[in-house]
Amino acid sequence: MRDLARHRLFWPVLALVLLLAVNVAATPSFLQIRMQDGHLYGSLVDIARNGAPVLLVALGMTLVIATRGIDLSVGAIAAIAGAVACVHLAGSPAPASTGTAITAVTLALAVCVLLGLWNGFLVSVLGIQPIIATLVLMTAGRGLAMLVTGGQITTVNNSFFRGLGAGYLLTLPIAVLIAMAVFAVTALVTRRTALGMLVESVGVNPEASRLAGVRSRTILWTVYVFSAFCAGLAGLMIAANTSAADANNAGLWIELDAILAVVIGGTSLAGGRFSLAGTLVGALFIQTLSTTIPTIGIPAETNYLFKAVVVIAVCLLQSPKARAAVWRRRRDRSALVRAGRA
Repeated sequence: MRDLARHRLFWPVLALVLLLAVNVAATPSFLQIRMQDGHLYGSLVDIARNGAPVLLVALGMTLVIATRGIDLSVGAIAAIAGAVACVHLAGSPAPASTGTAITAVTLALAVCVLLGLWNGFLVSVLGIQPIIATLVLMTAGRGLAMLVTGGQITTVNNSFFRGLGAGYLLTLPIAVLIAMAVFAVTALVTRRTALGMLVESVGVNPEASRLAGVRSRTILWTVYVFSAFCAGLAGLMIAANTSAADANNAGLWIELDAILAVVIGGTSLAGGRFSLAGTLVGALFIQTLSTTIPTIGIPAETNYLFKAVVVIAVCLLQSPKARAAVWRRRRDRSALVRAGRA
C-alpha cells in the first residue's frame, strides 16, 4: 500500500474518485449514461465534453512548465481564436458552408501559431522571464480579440463549426475525440521520440543542456507554439459550443484551471519531469470539481473559495513533506498513548 501511495498518480486519482463519490451521494443518478438520438448523454459525458478545452490548454501548459516556464496568455489566445473564426464566418459570402468553416478554423489556428512564435521569441531569443513575456499577451490579447470583433459578441450559424463544440461522432462528443486525439499524439511524440527527454533536460538544467548540444532555444520555441496551438483549439471549441465569439469572457481564467490541472497531476513548477497522464487526471478533477460545486449546494458567491480549499487539500496530500509531518504526529501520539498505558 505504501508503494502504491508513492505513485505520482495515486493521490490525484484518489481525489477524483472521492469527488465522484460525493456527486453520487448528492445525485444517485450521477454515473448513469443513456443513449438518446444516437448520442451518449449523462453527467460524465458532460464533464468530459466541457473539460476538453481545459485538457487541451493543460497539455500545452504541461510542456511549457516542464521547461521551467509558464504561459499566462492561453486564455487570451483562446479568445482570439474564437474571434478570428467567428468574424471570418460572419463576414463570408457563404457563412453556412463547410468550406468557409474549414477556412475560418485554419486561419484562427494559424494566428495562434504566430502568437506562440511571438511568446517563444520573447522567452528564448530575448531572454525575458516567461511570466512577464506571456503576461504581455495575456493583457494585450483580450484587446486584440476585442479589436477583431469590434467590441461586439459575434454570432454565427454554421453546423460544421458548431460541431466542434457541441457535435457528436460515433455517439461521442467531437470535442472529446479531438482532445483525446491531441493527447494521444502528444504522448506518442514526447514518450516515443527524444523530444520528451529534451524538454525535460532543458527544464532541469538549461545551461548543461546547451553545453551537451541540445538546442534549447528551438525546444522553447516548440513548446510555446504548441501551447498556443492547443489554446487555439480550445478557443474554437468554446466559441463553437455557443456559436458566438465573446472576447471578454471566452477562455476567462482557463489558464489558472490549466495550471492547477498540471500541478495536481504531479508536474513540478520547477521544471524537469512531467506527466501527461497526470495532466489528464488533473483536468478531469478540475472539471468535476466545477460540476460538484452547484450539485452539493455551495452558494455561488463562495464557489471560488471552495474550489481553492479543495485544490489546496489535494496539493497537500501530494506533498511528501506534508504527509511525513502527519505520519510523524500520528507516531508521536501513539507513542504517548503507549507510554501512558505503561
